[in-house]
This record gives sequence, structure tokens and C-alpha cells, in this order.
Amino acid sequence: MATAAGEMPTLESRERRFALSLLGPALVLLLLTTTAPLVYLGWTSLQRIDLGMPWLSGFAGIDNYLKMGEDPRFWNSLVLTFIYTGSTVVLQVVLGLSLALLVMQFPRGQGLLRIAAILPIVLAPVVVGLFWRTLVLAPDFGIVDLVTRSLGLGSYNWLGDPQLALISVIAIHTWQWTPFAFLVLLATLATLPPDVYEAARLDRAGPWQTFFHITLPLIRPAVVMVVILRLMTALSAFAAIFAATGGGPGSATEILNLYAYRTSFTELNLGYGASLAVVLLSITLAISWFMFRLRRARA
Repeated sequence: MATAAGEMPTLESRERRFALSLLGPALVLLLLTTTAPLVYLGWTSLQRIDLGMPWLSGFAGIDNYLKMGEDPRFWNSLVLTFIYTGSTVVLQVVLGLSLALLVMQFPRGQGLLRIAAILPIVLAPVVVGLFWRTLVLAPDFGIVDLVTRSLGLGSYNWLGDPQLALISVIAIHTWQWTPFAFLVLLATLATLPPDVYEAARLDRAGPWQTFFHITLPLIRPAVVMVVILRLMTALSAFAAIFAATGGGPGSATEILNLYAYRTSFTELNLGYGASLAVVLLSITLAISWFMFRLRRARA
């Protein structure tokens, strides 16, 4: 027993070193692919790097961030980001929950509905953007245009009209990611205890009373988690909008992520583009932190 007890620290240290040897390469790779680019992004945001005027390059400090206060294009993209994010998240949660509640009334065929719901999610955002641009929202021969003309509402340039373009990209994002909210909330609803609803039925609670006082409180953690995940995705949206409108017409759909891309790789102002990306990252982290704190506070 004494020998075994004396060997334990050696065995534990060997197991610890073995675990670190397995974790070490993954940790180094993680640092190289995530932390190092973020540090470089922060450093670049403090530089004046404009490939159009390379002779002006140098350390800028916080000048790039101060420049945003006088940049109307930045404020426009920031407002569009909040409109786009808020609209898509609300629509996804409301539509996803509504569909989940509807499907729960029909026990048969839920497997097929789950499979069908996965299809938009697995499509690459670029493919989704091109699909809507060429087949759904194309003027004259797009599916939506055919429907509006058959109803006598006329033809519209859905992605070329500044007043309709933002609504169109919101619809694209909502169509692709509503199934995610639907699947998560459907799985959550399936785990709710039936005896609670039986008690509510015996107490003669109406459908709305049952929903607001029983269903919604029970699925609130899942709803909050869906909101957090969808917020993070919507704030960083890029590919579908870029494929559908490129941020246009003009700047009608130029959310902050697209503005940072255009500034960096079209206008070649890498320093200012990096500062825009840092602001977007900060907003995403702040909103995510707030939502997680809200979730914990109400747990």
C-alpha cells in the first residue's frame, strides 16, 4: 500500500504530461488561427494603411476610431446592422416558434418536416444569396415577381430598389435560419411534461393562458439561447448579402460587416477597415455578454 501510495504522484504527473501533450498542439493551433489574427487586427486598426496612398502610412493611434464619428457612411451601416439584426432575429424566433407549436399538433410526419427544415441551413450562404437573386427575386421571371404580377400588384426590382433591397435581404436571412429556431424549439417543446398541460386543462385554462403562463416560461432558456446564437450570426452576416446585392444598391444593404470589407478590399484602406471590424467585434461581444448575463439572471 505504501508503495502504491508513493507511486501515485508519479502516475498523476505522467498522466498530466500526457494530457498536456495531447492538448498542446490543438491549443497552439487555436492560438495561431484565432488569437493571433485578432491581435493583428487590433494592431492594424491603430495604423494608417491606405494602399491607395502608401506614402501616408504610419501609426495612427485612435485616429481611425475618431474618424468614425464624422463618417456618415459608418453611422448608416451601423443603423442598417441593427435593423437587419433585430428584424431577422425577431422574425426567426416568432416564425420558428409558431411553426414548432403548429407541428406539435400533428405527431405524424415530424421526421420529414425536420429533414426538410435542415435543407436551407446546410446550404452555403453564398448559394442562398445567388438562389434568391437569380430564381426568387429576379425581376420579370423570379418566383416572387410572378406571384405579384398574377395578383395584379405589378413587377418590382426587389434587389435593385433601395427601398426594397433591405427588406429582401432580411427575407433571405430569415428564410435560411428560421428552420434552426424551428428545430431547436420543436425539440424543446417535445420534452415538456404533459402532466402540466393536463392540470391546466382541468383548471380550464385557455390556449393563450396556457401558452403565456406554461409553455413560454418552460421554453424560455431555449428561446434565449436561440436569440443569442442568431444575434451573433446576424451581426456577422456577409456572404448571402454580398452574393445577392453586394451591399447595394448604393449603400442600401451595406451593413457594418460589408462596409468593413468594402473599405479594406475595394477602397484598399486597410487601417480604417480593420477599425470598423474591431467595432463590429466589440458590438458582437458586448451584446453576447449582455444576453448571457440576462439568461443567468433569469435562470
